[in-house]
Amino acid sequence: MAREGLVVDSQTLWDQVLRLARLLLPTWEALWLEQLRQRVLGADETRWPLLGSPGQTKWHLWALASAHAVVYRVADTRGAEAARELLKDFSGVLVTDGYAVYAAVAKQGAGRFRVAHCWAHVRRKFLECGGPEADVAVRLIGELYQVEREYQTGPPDVGRLHALRQQKSRPVVARLHAWALEVRALPESALGKALGYLGNLWPGLTRFLDDALIPLDNNATERALRGPVVGRKNHYGSRSRRGTEVAAILYSLLESAKLCGGEPKAYLRAAVLAALHGEPPLLLHLHAAT
Repeated sequence: MAREGLVVDSQTLWDQVLRLARLLLPTWEALWLEQLRQRVLGADETRWPLLGSPGQTKWHLWALASAHAVVYRVADTRGAEAARELLKDFSGVLVTDGYAVYAAVAKQGAGRFRVAHCWAHVRRKFLECGGPEADVAVRLIGELYQVEREYQTGPPDVGRLHALRQQKSRPVVARLHAWALEVRALPESALGKALGYLGNLWPGLTRFLDDALIPLDNNATERALRGPVVGRKNHYGSRSRRGTEVAAILYSLLESAKLCGGEPKAYLRAAVLAALHGEPPLLLHLHAAT
């Protein structure tokens, strides 16, 4: 607009973006429901400041990521109620870090979904310890990743990955478990805390052995948060609840387009035109799949 000699203040820009978000709200809701139908999802959350509030209240941006889409929702809490609202009727496997709220919500839902935990977070705990004992755990976890890399060198085949995990990953997990039971460390030491973290998450950490669709870690979801986090660094947060909702809608659609290999601007334009013409929500990952 500036290049065309137009003077437009921030309020006018906000009005335009708000109108855009309202048009795209049904698309965002359809994308969210489609995510909840997936068999495996990754979940993560990060802070989202609400500017102008007393002490700049820390809201939170929650993310649900699959291979072809990511949906964000901003909530005023990082507690169980926000997680329940995000996950609704999800009944698959949720890949997370060690944040206990996800497991608590899964338990309260009478097993509606299961939680799988992230080996990358466990590895970080032992890397922070240092020392020969922690190096054993880091090396064994590295062997698990080597199996995943071996699978990636061939054709994508879930059956082949399952077979590799049974043949190579399961023995590594057994060795790691035996080592963890034998090693001695003070509970409040760095090594003791890393061992406690490993033990507390053990059922979720081993779930990948029985389901080849479960990834070894939640790194894909962390990568999906990178765009909003960079944006937050530039604009520091949102100034109103409506602002947080607009951010969640637009980040969801733009980041999902990137995951699908689409051109975000072209997708946003197509989705808006579909909304203006009264057509069903345009979900890029479904369109690309067909």
